[in-house]
Amino acid sequence: MSNVIPFRRRPSPPAPAVYNVVAVADDLFAVLEHLQAVGAHAAAMDRPRREVEGTVRNLLDAVTAVERALDCLGEGDEAGQA
Repeated sequence: MSNVIPFRRRPSPPAPAVYNVVAVADDLFAVLEHLQAVGAHAAAMDRPRREVEGTVRNLLDAVTAVERALDCLGEGDEAGQA
């Protein structure tokens, strides 16, 4: 069986790293803007105060998480390790 050639898939060429970072950053900025708009809408809800505060607090936590992700993209591997 020395004439058998193993079947191997050719790896697809990797996308340029810069494109990936830019695409992810663009998506994160869109998410950030959307979360901020949702937070403003949530603050204006006609619901019990406790429910509104909890919703807005959680949305602000999500905004903070997205901002941290953007910081990680800008600073490389060292960001967000603390």
